[in-house]
Amino acid sequence: MDSDEIRRVLDARLGRLHARQRLGIESDHEAQVFGQGITYFHIENLTASHRLIEWTLRLCGLYGRGCRNAGKVELRTNVISSPALPVDFDGFVLLHLSDLHADMSGPAMARVCDLVRDLPYDICVMTGDYRGLTYGPFEAALAGVAKVRACLRPPVYSVLGNHDSIRMLPELEAMGIVNFLNEHVVLERGGGRIHLAGVDDPHFYRADNLEKATAAIPEDEFSILLSHTPEIYRQAANADFDVMLSGHTHGGQICLPGGHPITLSSVLPRKMGRGPWRHGRLVGYTSAGAGTSAVPVRFNCRPEITLHRLQRAESTAAQ
Repeated sequence: MDSDEIRRVLDARLGRLHARQRLGIESDHEAQVFGQGITYFHIENLTASHRLIEWTLRLCGLYGRGCRNAGKVELRTNVISSPALPVDFDGFVLLHLSDLHADMSGPAMARVCDLVRDLPYDICVMTGDYRGLTYGPFEAALAGVAKVRACLRPPVYSVLGNHDSIRMLPELEAMGIVNFLNEHVVLERGGGRIHLAGVDDPHFYRADNLEKATAAIPEDEFSILLSHTPEIYRQAANADFDVMLSGHTHGGQICLPGGHPITLSSVLPRKMGRGPWRHGRLVGYTSAGAGTSAVPVRFNCRPEITLHRLQRAESTAAQ
């Protein structure tokens, strides 16, 4: 799809003004190291640091081991219990994929495909970062995502991450991936319903709009938010979401023994950097991600895909 065709699709999908604004933000700020987004400094945009980390690991004889670790994606399970969940959705399962970085994580993507083929789940959700770099070509990333998508059952819902260009949207949606750009859908099961919403990237492009995403969600109905980063957890809690699923942090990716991250490249409490967490009534989960960023290695932090099972709180004792 050439650039003119992408623009036509984006104009139709987003509206001409939104499309031009979003493309303009990318042109002005993609790959910017300082001064844009939630955090002032973005190490993922500083390519010189990537080479330094790689060569340091090579000199220490650890690079090969880190690459092998990056391909060992594991399946994790998580129970999300809430008294607000409609009884018809008790046992509803979401498959959560995040941070594929598909063009630089080949072995990990092959492992993801092996893991998901026979998994039992009701819907799949993806929380962004499909491209390895934060700028430049994205055709290889889309090709990698297409291979993973071919292994998934519909429906598949998604949000974009800080590594992703809005120009990737037409081809992602052509694959059958429903992308949320501050939007939501209603999921129905039996006589019950829940709401699934998603926001555009909050971390770097600051393109999230919770007011728009929640405009049609009744205050007293169960809702789930997809956000690339968990950094907007306070806003999500105050917007009355019950659940928030995110990624972005990679769980640290390169961690000290015991899984303690050296950095999360995020502004949030460390307890929210990986796995389940809670903020008031909001139940959250931050995926460590399936792929790798900056350098294709992992230490003391296994990559993951996650099955989340929704459960009514009062049924906890019985199960």
